[in-house]
Amino acid sequence: MWQQKSFQPNYEYGTLYLVPTPIGNLEDMTFRAIKTLKESAVIAAEDTRQTRKLCNHFEIETPVISYHEHNKKVSGEKILSFLRDGKDVAIVSDAGMPTISDPGYELVVEAVKEKMYVVPLPGANAALTSLIASGLGTQPFYFYGFLDRNKKMKRKQLESIVHIQATLLFYEAPHRLKETLKIMREILGNRKVTVSRELTKKFEEFIRGDLDEILTWSEEDTVRGEFCLVVEGAQQGEEEALEAWWEELSVEHHVNHYVETESMTTKEAIKQVAKDRNQQKREIYQEYHGL
Repeated sequence: MWQQKSFQPNYEYGTLYLVPTPIGNLEDMTFRAIKTLKESAVIAAEDTRQTRKLCNHFEIETPVISYHEHNKKVSGEKILSFLRDGKDVAIVSDAGMPTISDPGYELVVEAVKEKMYVVPLPGANAALTSLIASGLGTQPFYFYGFLDRNKKMKRKQLESIVHIQATLLFYEAPHRLKETLKIMREILGNRKVTVSRELTKKFEEFIRGDLDEILTWSEEDTVRGEFCLVVEGAQQGEEEALEAWWEELSVEHHVNHYVETESMTTKEAIKQVAKDRNQQKREIYQEYHGL
């Protein structure tokens, strides 16, 4: 066990500060965040160009170094060496809270292993900002973040959380929004959903409805900006209906569903149908092929 007392003097190491940055509106930068960035020895940034713009706006002259998904091992060791030398380091992402769908988690783990102080600052976060304005239940909620880009994996991920009785929070890119909404409709059913885009910016927008309505909107409107999806959780008594979404389908249609919507081979689809129906693959194969 190790008990961190964040604001008592730490004479051995520097402190790793996790500093949120605005998700759109620069006025959301806190006084404490500006002070921390100014007083740190170095700022570790996901995108140094974005962070330098932020620093220029607030007259922050602290050196900025790169720390992102592709250099996190080498850069992470460099940051740890600063901390070992007693220098404070502030880590920021392009927008919002560091380590939430952004780099930083591994660095925190390593710092904690060495009993270095890790001090989080409160601030902007797109998921919670969306949740509190969604009109859906705020307690409990389940933050998922980004679903996998692969359709097959995306389906499996949604199937794994289909029974959770908590409001679900997702991030999604504009070019994948329609596909994600379609798969959500298929797996989760026609639940209530709020889609938010361009939070805190001039074109901030909330689209509230059910998944059928939001799907229609995504087909008819221009899809732009970064999106948060706030989706109604499973309701009590809903589990049995969700488990047997294929119940009204024949084996042939069940197999064809996976072939057509998941780009599975017939062999893969038969295997999945056998799993769904708790039957032998041989039985599904014979029935599908009329043997």
